[in-house]
Amino acid sequence: MSATDTEAHAARATRSAVTTPMSRMTALARAELILLGRNKGTVFAALFVPLVLPTSVWSASKEMDLAEAGLTTGTLVLPAAVGFSLLFAVYSALVGVFVVRREELVLKRLRTGELRDAEILGGSALPSLLTGLVQSLLLAAGCFVLLDLSAPSAPHLAVLGLVLGLVMCAALAAVTASFTRTGESAQVTPMPFMFASMLGSGMFVPLEMFPDLAASLCELLPLTPVVTLVRGGWTGDLSAYEALGATATAVAWTVVAVFAVQRRFRWEPRH
Repeated sequence: MSATDTEAHAARATRSAVTTPMSRMTALARAELILLGRNKGTVFAALFVPLVLPTSVWSASKEMDLAEAGLTTGTLVLPAAVGFSLLFAVYSALVGVFVVRREELVLKRLRTGELRDAEILGGSALPSLLTGLVQSLLLAAGCFVLLDLSAPSAPHLAVLGLVLGLVMCAALAAVTASFTRTGESAQVTPMPFMFASMLGSGMFVPLEMFPDLAASLCELLPLTPVVTLVRGGWTGDLSAYEALGATATAVAWTVVAVFAVQRRFRWEPRH
């Protein structure tokens, strides 16, 4: 069964049997999950790459004076692992999903049914969002076992950071998809954001080790507040002012991304 057939089946089921927004999104998410499972490249990048990359952060941490920054190996690796999951399992995967479904006219067909625009994007994103959530929880459990990480001092900050990261990365994926022409180019257009996040959001090197000006600029990157909140949830040394600032930055990026999607997202193939 092709992507078009699967999504069309979901749309027919939605029109005939489903009446609530959540039910419509769930029906679409089930169809999208089937399609994702058939894309071996996407599955590998989403499931296995985020599990491997934290080992490079662990190796790099041996060359750092983490105690000077008030960190441990665990409090460096865990936020980085969550960041990798958001970048690969959510952001990068969703760019490909949105672009390929658009080019196959799936999104255009879905809009002719009962599904609203937000429901189409949300339902298509649900499998990747759940993958990112489950993967982040498994990575946290792995850090507990392998890196002797203690329980979070402020778990609400870690949860807030993860939720904000999931929503923001999904919205940014839709923005990136709006100017991505083909499924092949969808493997390239996410790279600038991903590299900027990995190098400048405190995933490999804590911002405390950056020069003051560079650290101040990097704090404005979209993924930095997520890393900051997750790390602060474990260390407990994040002040209310810093937590509020990080939350405001993440919310601001999400609002801007949603506005851009409303104005610029393409529902038909680019020519």
